[in-house]
Amino acid sequence: MHRRHLTLVLGLALCSASAPAKPSYTLAKSVPLGSPDRWDYLTFDQPSGRVYVAHGDRLTVVDGRSGAVVGEVRGIPGGTHGVVISTAVGEGLTDDGGAGQVIAFDLKSLQVTHRIPAAPDADGIALDPDTGHAFVVEGDPGTITVLDTRLNSVVTTIKAGEKMEFPTAGADGVIYVAGEERNDLLKLDARTNRVTAHWPAPDCASPHGLAFDAAHRRLFMGCVNSVMMVMDADSGQVVAKLPIGRGSDAIAYDPKRRRVFSPNGKDGTLTVYQQTGPDSYKALAPISTAVSGRTMAVDPGSGRLFVVAADTSPGATAGDRARPRPGTLRIMIFDPVD
Repeated sequence: MHRRHLTLVLGLALCSASAPAKPSYTLAKSVPLGSPDRWDYLTFDQPSGRVYVAHGDRLTVVDGRSGAVVGEVRGIPGGTHGVVISTAVGEGLTDDGGAGQVIAFDLKSLQVTHRIPAAPDADGIALDPDTGHAFVVEGDPGTITVLDTRLNSVVTTIKAGEKMEFPTAGADGVIYVAGEERNDLLKLDARTNRVTAHWPAPDCASPHGLAFDAAHRRLFMGCVNSVMMVMDADSGQVVAKLPIGRGSDAIAYDPKRRRVFSPNGKDGTLTVYQQTGPDSYKALAPISTAVSGRTMAVDPGSGRLFVVAADTSPGATAGDRARPRPGTLRIMIFDPVD
């Protein structure tokens, strides 16, 4: 067996076998969001302390400190998915996946200001702070619409050549995207708008969630076969493979506490790892959430975690997901206790 492969296998075995540390988070609040019951990503905006939750035909905006619902961005009939906030221009961006549009909204009034043509199945969005451009992933067409947030106009469309999932901004003008179709990780140059690498992720089936550790230049990518890949952001090398729960659709990283999270919708848990080094991770005790809680966000200042979930009917599924009970959607807020 090759030495590197042996090291990864041993690391995975040791991580699985070691006893997890005590629970380190407690449920602080559960905030009802109500219908619509279909939801996707949520985003925490650190300058305002707000959480933006994409569900159905709207975004619900929640004060991340008090848990109060601040307001809603409405008028997105095709369904919204990703959210980014540009404090520099005073606007946020989301999408209408059905209409193939990017939706710009005012951060103060929460009113829609622009509807910019994109492509069908518009989904996750990443914002590059260096160029001020937003990168909107369109899953089924295998394209990425690049948008100038200052002008609310399309710069170009990148043909990635595969179905994709979540994107995240790296450093120095780089965007990374989980390549769902080819089980790889895409690296984009945000200045030239070109795909510069397709890095394979062996043993990762249908990658979805993605998070970036700027200090150690590591990427965390969640896979539907209950594995999280840790990859070098410069070389694309897989440096660790970590077991996670079932039904993960997002990955989050807390840079202050150096913890990585996977929300597992089928299990109703959060998998938690303590980063002890760029390539070493210790499993902490999983956090109980709720079945269906598959997406999340983290406040990197306070360490507070936000998970969206709904009550589900036993045995009722929509595809491979539990069917939510109408009107039970909520955001669960967890605080660190250490």
